[in-house]
This record gives sequence, C-alpha cells and structure tokens, in this order.
Amino acid sequence: MAQPADSRLQRLWYRSRYAWLPLVPLSLLYAAAVALRRRLYALGLRRSYRIAAPVVVVGNLTVGGTGKTPVTIWLADRLRRRGFRPGIVSRGYGGVVGDTPVQANAGSDPAIVGDEPILLAARSRCPVVVHPDRVAAADELLRMGVDVVLADDGLQHYRLRRDYEIAVVDGARGFGNGWLLPAGPLREPRARLAGVDRVLVHASRRGEETVAARDLPSGRSTGFHLVTQELVSVDGRTSRPLDELRGRTVHAVAAIGNPERFFRALEARGLEVLRHPFPDHAALTAKDLAWPDEHDIVMTEKDAVKCRDFATDRHWFVPADVDMHDESWLDDLERRLRQPRGD
Repeated sequence: MAQPADSRLQRLWYRSRYAWLPLVPLSLLYAAAVALRRRLYALGLRRSYRIAAPVVVVGNLTVGGTGKTPVTIWLADRLRRRGFRPGIVSRGYGGVVGDTPVQANAGSDPAIVGDEPILLAARSRCPVVVHPDRVAAADELLRMGVDVVLADDGLQHYRLRRDYEIAVVDGARGFGNGWLLPAGPLREPRARLAGVDRVLVHASRRGEETVAARDLPSGRSTGFHLVTQELVSVDGRTSRPLDELRGRTVHAVAAIGNPERFFRALEARGLEVLRHPFPDHAALTAKDLAWPDEHDIVMTEKDAVKCRDFATDRHWFVPADVDMHDESWLDDLERRLRQPRGD
C-alpha cells in the first residue's frame, strides 16, 4: 500500500535532517503572511467579533493529530459538571455544509458535516454546530441556549474573539524541525504559546517526561494521556475488552493526523498490528477495508463514523478518554468564564 502524502510529510518534518531545506524559502513567505495576518487583527484592520457568551479555543500549533478532539470532549464534560451549558463550534473539515450553519448529531452524514463533529456530538452530549464561519456557528449555538462556546481547532481563527486559549501539544513529537509550513509542521511560531492560557501536553502515560514539556515554560502546562479499555462494534451493538485481542493479529485503520500513535497504543496492549494509515479525514469505503483474511479490523472512533453503512462483525473501534494529570487549572478557567466581560 502506498504511503499517504501526509505520512511522507510527517517523515520530512520529524525524521529527515536536510530534505526539508529546499522548502525553507516558502516557509519564510508563509511566516511573513502569518505575522501580517495577526498584526492586521491586532490593529483592527481585520475585524474580529465578540459574541454574547465566553469562548474557549482548543487548538494546536502543528499540523496533524495532538489529541485536541478528546480534550474538547473532556472539557465539555467538566464544564457541564460546573454548571455551564457548553456548545461546540467546528470547521467540519471534510464536509460541505453550504451557506448556513448545520447542527451535527450522532446520526449526521460525515460527507456533509465532517467526521469530527459527529464524534464531538456523540461523545460530548452537547450541541455541535458546523460551519467555516465560526462566528455564525457560535451565534447559532447562542440561539440554542448555550452559555459557553468551545471552538474546536480554532487557535488560528482570529475572527472569533476568545476569552481563554488552550493549545494541545504532542509530547512525543514536539514541534518537529521547528519550521513553519511547508518546511515544517508549524502553523504558527512556537513563540505563540507564550500568549495562550494553558498548554496541554499529550503524553503516553502519567508521569512521562516528554520532549515537548521540556521546551515549555513552567506554570502553564499540564500533561494528559488517553485511556483505552474496550472495543466497540462499529454498529454499536456490542463491546468487548481490548485485552481479548492480546497476541492476535488485527488490521489497524487510522485516517487521523498522527496514525502512528494509534498503532503504537494498540501494540502496547499486546496486539499484533498490520498498519493501514490513510490521509487525515479520508472518506473510507468498504473497498478500502477489504482484506482477504479473517482478522478483526480495529479503527479510531473518528474513523468509525464513516464506516457505519458497510460495517460487519469484523469492524471495531477504540473509544479514548482523557486522563488529565492535574485538573486544578479548571478553577482559573471557571473564574475567567464567570467574570464580567469587556468589549
């Protein structure tokens, strides 16, 4: 199977020592455009909008998966426990929603709203509205009775003003070669982290010292890892302990930003993994997953929403829950959300 283009880019950014050098001139142009865009918003020459409810942004600096979607789900749950009525706005990457914001739910069509909004709606149990214009999507949430808006993957979407910024960082891979796109994986310079309110570092386990954590200022960073305990059939009818597959060979499917993390997590639980990475948000089909054997097919929860129409008893997904290593920073977040807001 040919490697997806994004897999080749990951190798370029995180493993190659020199192959990215020819792309440096383009990265310098990209950096200048990023700096100019931020400056225009800072000067008010590009307009940003404050909605009538606090906004919490959950995003990242790098291209590829860092764990921001499970963090958004976890945060929605914690805010609900503290008496808030959260809602989520999403770009809906991979979908085509048209001119009007669309509410996503567990039964939505991923071809319309994208895969992540369906997962967010199913797991967060709060309203999820999809549209490239996050301001319009946020206004729609307010009409639904939401009192705090979570902007999934909105760190670079400056048009929607925010009251609290969370940046999620892959602790194992860090920031790659440190260059901006296309020579490196960064959407914005690493210095951008100095301006966010909280940095969440994705580790493999509690207590792990990560590459990224060593590069971050102390006091505003917190570690977390993902916990997986079971397999759920893609049709949702049954579940089984993940350890039942220990020592068995499985086809592992991942159309996410960092598929290798998923594959290694399965191997850490004792599974023999046949790797099948696909481009992030790829629209999976029955033909893509048609292997001439009887091995179980194990995928991420985000990918499962795209396989519901053709899933058989071989198709399973692995739900992942966030284990936040320290939740005390939520007190500061709550104070920020409840304080009077300026213009």
